[in-house]
Amino acid sequence: MSAPTQDMPPSGGYSQVRYRRYLPKRGPSGAVIIAGVAAFCTFGFYRVAQGNLERRELKRENLWSRIHLIPLLTAESDRDMFRRTVAAKDREAEIMKDVKDWKAGESVYNNTKYFTPPSYVIVPEDN
Repeated sequence: MSAPTQDMPPSGGYSQVRYRRYLPKRGPSGAVIIAGVAAFCTFGFYRVAQGNLERRELKRENLWSRIHLIPLLTAESDRDMFRRTVAAKDREAEIMKDVKDWKAGESVYNNTKYFTPPSYVIVPEDN
């Protein structure tokens, strides 16, 4: 029987054991991503501010156009109301022509507490 031999490492030692993961870097770093998001948000807020200024200017323009159109619209409304009142009075006179002592356009109420007929200023047209 020969003497037992101990199992020994090879000369020069064993090769190194790889226990770490060597993954390649993929994509941009966190700082680059944060810088990109910050730039994107800054551009977005800039555009929102520009849109707010434009909307404010359009609102102001719309308001001033309405202010300048009020006299014209009021005059048109008054003309239309006068035309309708005269037409209603003419229809009433036509319908009630056979009723004795009927005055077309006169109020059927004895007071003006609940209804006051509209008043008009009729300006003759210059021809």
